[in-house]
Amino acid sequence: MKPAATGTLHHIELWVPDLSRAERTWGWLLYALGYEIYQQWPEGASWRCGDLYIVLEQSPARSAFRHDRYRPGLNHLAFHVSDRGTVDRMVGEALLHGWRLLFADRHPYAGGEQHYAAYLEDRDGYEVELVAPPSRRGVGRAEGTHQAGTAGEGHRSDAAEGAHRAGPADGPYPAGPAEDAYPPGPDDPAAGWIS
Repeated sequence: MKPAATGTLHHIELWVPDLSRAERTWGWLLYALGYEIYQQWPEGASWRCGDLYIVLEQSPARSAFRHDRYRPGLNHLAFHVSDRGTVDRMVGEALLHGWRLLFADRHPYAGGEQHYAAYLEDRDGYEVELVAPPSRRGVGRAEGTHQAGTAGEGHRSDAAEGAHRAGPADGPYPAGPAEDAYPPGPDDPAAGWIS
């Protein structure tokens, strides 16, 4: 096996307040992105893709019960996704796995007209960005691409068959109502959860 290149990430460790909940949200996401379960122990688990692995741990030494991406430290993790159609499918499946869509009013161009991506947040405050490669058709919205709120009308996908691994019922992370999701109230940040 070829050694990893100097400067590449070895692993990322996220301390979570509820390992069971994190395994449902992050486990689904990482599996859908091509990660495989790597290690498991009573307080944690990790998923590996290539040389990188991501650890979720419910450490007794943590000092807070929710991640705050607005404080110094980690703001979000961004993952490459094979194509726009896969980003769209993953957004549609995310609610079933405990995620909500951020910046829904600007989705999928919240990062700019040339940046097709979804920004998701879990109940514990962790944000991920799912980024599709730039369009081959040029700048901005390509004709026929999915736009938020169209329920798939005009949707097109350049994905190779089987490029997206995990559908709502696929894999070890079955879809279902997010039992730990909370109903949004008028001042609740959860009011923007995918609907």
